This record gives sequence, C-alpha cells and structure tokens, in this order.
Amino acid sequence: MPEDAPADFASLGLREELLQTLREVGYETPTPIQAATIPPLLTGRDVVGLAQTGTGKTAAFALPVLDRLDLSQKKPQALVLAPTRELALQVCEAFEHYSAGVPGVKVLPVYGGQSYGVQLSALRRGVHVVVGTPGRVIDHLNRGTLDLSELRFLVLDEADEMLNMGFAEDVDTILAETPQDKNVALFSATMPAQIRRMSKQYLHDPLEITVKSKTTTSADTTQRYLIVSYPQKVEALTRILEVEEFDAMIVFVRTKNETETLAEKLRARGYSAMAINGDLGQAQRERTVGQLKAGTLDILVATDVAARGLDVDRISHVVNFDIPTDTESYVHRIGRTGRAGRKGDAISFVTPRERHLLRAIEKATRQPLTQMQMPTVEDINVRRLARFDAAITQALGSEDLGFYRDVVGHYVNEYDVPEADVAAALAVVAQGDSPFMLDQAQEPAPEPAARATYRIAVGKRQKIGPRQIVGALANEGGLKSKDFGHIDIRADHTLVELPANLPAETWKKLRKTRISGKLIELTLDTGSKPHKPRHKSGHHKDHHKGKKKR
Repeated sequence: MPEDAPADFASLGLREELLQTLREVGYETPTPIQAATIPPLLTGRDVVGLAQTGTGKTAAFALPVLDRLDLSQKKPQALVLAPTRELALQVCEAFEHYSAGVPGVKVLPVYGGQSYGVQLSALRRGVHVVVGTPGRVIDHLNRGTLDLSELRFLVLDEADEMLNMGFAEDVDTILAETPQDKNVALFSATMPAQIRRMSKQYLHDPLEITVKSKTTTSADTTQRYLIVSYPQKVEALTRILEVEEFDAMIVFVRTKNETETLAEKLRARGYSAMAINGDLGQAQRERTVGQLKAGTLDILVATDVAARGLDVDRISHVVNFDIPTDTESYVHRIGRTGRAGRKGDAISFVTPRERHLLRAIEKATRQPLTQMQMPTVEDINVRRLARFDAAITQALGSEDLGFYRDVVGHYVNEYDVPEADVAAALAVVAQGDSPFMLDQAQEPAPEPAARATYRIAVGKRQKIGPRQIVGALANEGGLKSKDFGHIDIRADHTLVELPANLPAETWKKLRKTRISGKLIELTLDTGSKPHKPRHKSGHHKDHHKGKKKR
C-alpha cells in the first residue's frame, strides 16, 4: 500500500453529494486507511483493514456504503456489527453525518438497553443501514423482525474486540443469515487466528490493508491525568476550571447526549459552554466555532467526530472528560491544543478501572503522563483571592475611579460609616448570592484505595451474578463490601475490581475459592494480553442450536 494518501477525496471516486458534505465539514485530505479502502470497496471488492480506532476507518467504510446505496429499497442493504453500544452509536452518528447531503438515507442503531418498540417501528418503515451489537441483532433475527435477505454490504468493526468479548458464535450466526454475494469489510486492530479464519471463511479474495498508527504528540503540550471516580468527574472539572489559567478549552466526551448534558451543567455553574456534536447543523457549527474564535465562548464540549478538523488558536486546554479507548483518538484530541508553537495543556480523567487505557496511551506515545491531584478547597480559595486582587488592581486604573470615589465619599459623610466598611459592602453587592470562599466541608470524600482488575474463570455460562461473586470472595477471602469495585461478567470469565495490593494470605485463600463448583483461578488482569480463545465445545447458547454454519 502506498504511504502517500491522495491529495483529496475527489480522486477516490466518490459521488459529488458526499464530496460536498466532506468539504462543508472541513475534510480535505483522506487518511491512509481511507485512501486505501474506499476505492476497492466502491468496486465491490472485499477488504480486510488492520487499523486502530481513530485512524479514520469509520469513514473508510461508511462513505463507499453511502455511495452505493439504492434509496428506493426499503429492506436493509448494509449491516455494521460493532462490539459495544457506544461504538454502534458512534458509527451511526458518523453515517448520519456523512449522509447529510444525500436526502432520504435512513440509519438505525440496534443495541441492547433500548426498547424494542423504537427499533421495530423503524424497521417496519424501512431502513437502509443497520448498525448494531451482535446480541440485539440476533434477537431481531430470532423474532423475524430483521430481514437480511437483500443485504449488499456487511462491515465487521473492531472484529478482534468482538471475539474478545465472546461474540464469535454470534457473529457466525449472523453471517449465516446473510446472502453469499454481499460485499464484506472486516476491520481489526490485530490479526489473531480467529480473525484469519473468519476472513478466509466469509470474505472472497479480500484485499488486506495495514495502516500503522501515528502516535506522535506535540512536545509543546503538557500531558497530565487525574484519577477520579465517575460521580466526581463534574466536580473535578469545575475545580480545574477554577484554578487553571485557560483561554479556551475543548472537553471531550464519548457520546453526543453527554455533550449536551455536560454543557448544560457547566452553564449552570456560570461558565460559557456549548455542545458540538453530529446533530449540530453546519450553520450552527460555524456560528459556535466563530464564537470560540472571537472569545465570546470559552468551552466546547465535543465528541471525536464533531471536533475533527477543528483548528482554533485560542484553545489552550483539552480535557478528556472520558478517556479515549485508543491511542489514535487520544493523539487527535490533544492535537487541538499546542498548535503553531504555542504551549498547550491536556488533562485526562481516568477512573480506577481505566488505568489500563492510561498505560496503553503512555506505551504507544512513549511519553509518560504526569499525575495531578484534584484541586482542594484551599487551592480554589487562594485562586479566588488572587483573581479578586487582580480585579481591584485593574479597576484602580479606570478613568471612572474619580466618579465612584465621590460616590463613596458622599455615603461616608452622609451615614458616618468607615470607608473600609463601605468597600466591604460594595464587594458583597458585587459578589451577589454566591459565596466568595468555599467551605472545607465542601471537600469531596477521599477516593477509595487503589484498585486493580482481577480475572476469575467463571462467567455467564456458570449462570452466576454479582451476588454470588461478592459472597464467595468476601466469605473466603475476608473482603469487605467497600473492597469491591466494578464487576464485569462475561461469557466464560469475570473481571472484578479489588484492592491493588491484596495480602498474600488473601491471595492464597482466593486461589482455592470455588463458585458454582468451579475453581475461580484468580489472576491479575493486566489489560494487555488477549483473552483466552473459546474452543471448548458444549457451551453454545440455545439460539445457536440446530443452526447450520457456512
């Protein structure tokens, strides 16, 4: 594959309506994965793309799919399988974003946790593209509410992650329901044996494309992180805004709904903040970015898709309110600051269960991030006093000072009140109802002791729930309820957050612990090694029974 990408999207063969949309949102040059993938997909060739999230692969498959859609057909023509609800929504948002210039395109996200009613009514009306998680797609197939008989395009996004999450059989089942002559695109960060098998089984003479990640970050950008629990994120951000000297800021979140929610919370706290996401029309987007450039807006709360191509010199800080799950996205985000030789700051919020993402970013960028602490009440009060002093100093140079001196003098003479008391009273008037200083009682509760993620060899196949896990580990290992963090029960194993430094005696007891008669085989999950492949027979779900695989 050539290293140099084409000069523009027009050279890739996309239709004019899509090119116009790309121009309007500021997309100029295709990324390497887009340059290599779009042309073969436009001609109907199957593709295997080895690329990380954040390399632009969503556009690499979304644009050729949109280019080739038959809008007169009501049955789904394209199916995109994604491992998580968050990714499915992100891909759906991207499809809607790119199809803005193609009226009539209908895209439907299909995932667990949303009521069936919304999805069923959309399917009855007709959709062109379905973006879904394997579990919910299978549910619709079993109900007979999703007809894939006229499917022309199939995309497997982050296929390796789908297999790691135990969706191998689900994917096989879905693929068995699709026509043989479809155009398939498979994207994966790695090429394990299962992905290679899937490629040989379901793709016809695929073109294999490998794109190396670009993980360079600017030396002009200071990179820090804060360990914070999810409920304390808003408080942490508010305190950082109080103590940091910033010109303009972008706060990144994962979903478009979160952009609106967080922007509203910031406005309620007195900050000039706006959301920018895929639902924002081009005119509104331009107005918002114009306000940021002009200085009438200070904070943008954005998703990755919405912030692409955003170049505003005023941006001094980037805050990853939700840390990205891939290094490419991280590099892209913090690249919004520290531009043109200017200094920039990047701060990432990391929950205890997301430490592995932090390690992955540091390893990929070869740059350590410096840990920071949440600003204390004392830090905020010192900063507020400094700002108050600065405001007084600036006001002392005002041309109107003489007039107000006469006003104060009149009050002092009229009511026989000391000038210092009058000055204090004016400060009270200026401050309004909000307290000038924070009380120490407003200090957040201390974070729990550092936790690590542990793996135990029991999961959904043993028909267990959190209650059985907590009960067994607490009884056998002497753990308390406060010792337990997040519990993620998967097909054949479970990830449990426990204290990072378990005593040797506790380790010994837990390694001998059984749940539902099965030894749990407690190990520390580093987050770097792949999950064990699931080759054992006899563990198929009921809806797989009797299904013939092709």
